Amino acid sequence: MLDDKKLPLFILTGASGTGKSTVVPYLREILPDFDVFDIDNIYADIGDWQKLKNVWLKVASNIAKSNRMTVLCGTMMPWDVEKCDSYIDFSAIYYLNLHCDDETREARLRERGWAEELIADHKKFAKWLLENSDIAYNPPMPTVHTTQSSPNEVAHKIKKWIGSIEVK
Repeated sequence: MLDDKKLPLFILTGASGTGKSTVVPYLREILPDFDVFDIDNIYADIGDWQKLKNVWLKVASNIAKSNRMTVLCGTMMPWDVEKCDSYIDFSAIYYLNLHCDDETREARLRERGWAEELIADHKKFAKWLLENSDIAYNPPMPTVHTTQSSPNEVAHKIKKWIGSIEVK
């Protein structure tokens, strides 16, 4: 008989410029038993953020059927994830916030050619994530600060966080 056990899903979220995409190859190296994805990689093909999230949850659900867990790296909010068809396929969804100081984020986004208005929006969003991590997320969302850490160090902090979660 096939095992119908549900597995958790891990989501690394945060404002743009905090290191979500940068950490992906490091996570793949140190988490060989997980599938790790940067959700933004296929956005141009889909063109709609909610559809993108739905696609990634379907992918993660199918991976879970092979008894493997997934880490999705990209800005995803619980209320958007809960709208996805495959939301119910997971035992739990755990979020981790990647965060850096305002100056670092602003410099990273300016290097990408971002408009000042968008940079200001992400400053507000980053602040909102910190202020609401205990009330908008269940379980509460921890934060890993990326300002002073290398991508490899951040990846190891993420691995430690994942390892601290008891998979039932």
